[in-house]
Amino acid sequence: MHARDILIDGFGRVQEEVHAALDGLGPDGLHARPAPGANSVAWLVWHLTRVQDDHVADAFGLDQVWLSQGWEKRFGLGLPRRDTGYGHSPAEVAKVRVDSADLLTGYCDAVHEQTLGALRDLPAKDLERIVDERWDPPVSLGVRLVSVLSDDLQHVGQAAYVRGLRSTDA
Repeated sequence: MHARDILIDGFGRVQEEVHAALDGLGPDGLHARPAPGANSVAWLVWHLTRVQDDHVADAFGLDQVWLSQGWEKRFGLGLPRRDTGYGHSPAEVAKVRVDSADLLTGYCDAVHEQTLGALRDLPAKDLERIVDERWDPPVSLGVRLVSVLSDDLQHVGQAAYVRGLRSTDA
């Protein structure tokens, strides 16, 4: 099995788990925060998708789906255009509100498609290409993709946990 196939499978699992975490949730379930300062399901899914969009687009020289397909305008969050949620304060987390889970799954699906498109024809040698020299050692494409995958899986697991803390899915 080629490494790209493992990455494709991993990102497919993220998409599946996002859909499962959001299935049937209404606005109350999407925006509930289990404690002051905690993250909501909506914020966690938005953030994991923004990070994937930002990092994959940067690594492959693509436009972010968030901007190129108008998702930023559809969400209308009042945050900086390229914001990914990194380092958000509780007040910024509270700004991530949506009317329905469909907006989140739609954006997730669009980012997933761009990610798959970037990975489908990826030669193995490209995984060694340096994509970020700000770190020591510099970050290769393979390491960046595994980092994004790890971050996504952690956050979708958190979203499922926050959802599970509620006694209802409404």
